Amino acid sequence: MANDLPVLVTCNRSDCDNSVRQNITYFTYNQMIQIKDKSQCCGCTACASICPHDAITMQPDALGFLYPVVDVGKCVDCGLCEKVCAFNENYDTSLNMSQPDAYAARHKDMREVETSRSGAAFIAISDYVLEQGGVIYGVGYADHFRVVHKRAVSKEERDEFKGSKYVQSDLTGVFRQVKKDLKDGLTVLFSGTPCQTSGLNAYIGKKLRENLILVDIVCHGVPGPYVWRDYIAYLEKKQGSRISWVNFRDKQEYGWAAHHETFKFVNGGGKMSFTYLFYQHIMLRQSCGKCHFANTRRPSDITIADFWGWEKTDPNINADNKGVSLVLVNTEKGRKLFEAVKDQMTVIPAKLEDCLQPNLLSPTKLHPQRQVFESDYVNKDMAYVMKKYGKEKYLNKKIRSLFLKFKGFIKHIITN
Repeated sequence: MANDLPVLVTCNRSDCDNSVRQNITYFTYNQMIQIKDKSQCCGCTACASICPHDAITMQPDALGFLYPVVDVGKCVDCGLCEKVCAFNENYDTSLNMSQPDAYAARHKDMREVETSRSGAAFIAISDYVLEQGGVIYGVGYADHFRVVHKRAVSKEERDEFKGSKYVQSDLTGVFRQVKKDLKDGLTVLFSGTPCQTSGLNAYIGKKLRENLILVDIVCHGVPGPYVWRDYIAYLEKKQGSRISWVNFRDKQEYGWAAHHETFKFVNGGGKMSFTYLFYQHIMLRQSCGKCHFANTRRPSDITIADFWGWEKTDPNINADNKGVSLVLVNTEKGRKLFEAVKDQMTVIPAKLEDCLQPNLLSPTKLHPQRQVFESDYVNKDMAYVMKKYGKEKYLNKKIRSLFLKFKGFIKHIITN
């Protein structure tokens, strides 16, 4: 982050006098954003978006996580990048109610539920915004399943945002596009992780906030984009065929509570183990272990999630294991929106204390071998990484454990 030490900078900016531009140097207090500790940056792009001189670009690290890099030749030390950073405990909750309203919610159209990750609450909310002439921002795919934020102006485009995508999305250019839409008088619904909504809120500012609806998810953490990219390549090489379809959590085949991803290849289907890596917390962004938003003080109007513990609220709403959403309404704006769409859903009020899943209480604890994993990923191939950290390792351990138990059982029979 910024420091208070004066630095020597050569003046090569266009606003310097031409006669001295090549020779003058000056001392300035460096206010540009500098990431010295990766756990202090969530990669939301607010700093790059707000820079009026385009002095900041988002550059990937070894796992594909984006971090701001400053071109000191373009930087005018205005300090906007530091001021806009909302990844800290002082993020804006000025519009929040004293406590969120909590609900279990499921869309009344079962086709929407079956094709959504949870209870399709996001579909009901985004349908309403689209019907009012608004636009939706959510997470989809570009290129060959590269995870990115996209803009949708129709329900067909919006449907790409359905389902979980366990990779950090690329937001390059998106915050500026959202601001343009707001300046053009459009209502915008932006959905993302809480660090993304907090960053967008800080970037947009209070003047344009009125027509911006923020929806965050209860986030477990975000894996590296390059790991996902290389995992796809690994599977395609192993299968000898190109992947044509991805589902990070296949609800239709395994049910809502299961966590299995499914891939369709040109020559057939397959079930793999990227989700297993995800739940080890071994390839998450460093900032996920220091998340400031893992509580009920959400940086959004509405929070949605899988409703783990739904049985405490209603034992029947998810008896078929098709999925149910947890909805936290955090602001008056969120409350008005939810009231406008709740007729599209089965909605049951819940006690907040019955909804406090782990990431509403504290950040995910990163795997103690997180850095070892990154080193192996950088220096070895994906086959090595999957053998060491993937489901194959888990299965080998399980088989060995069963073998030892069986061996002990036989020994017990023989000796008795």
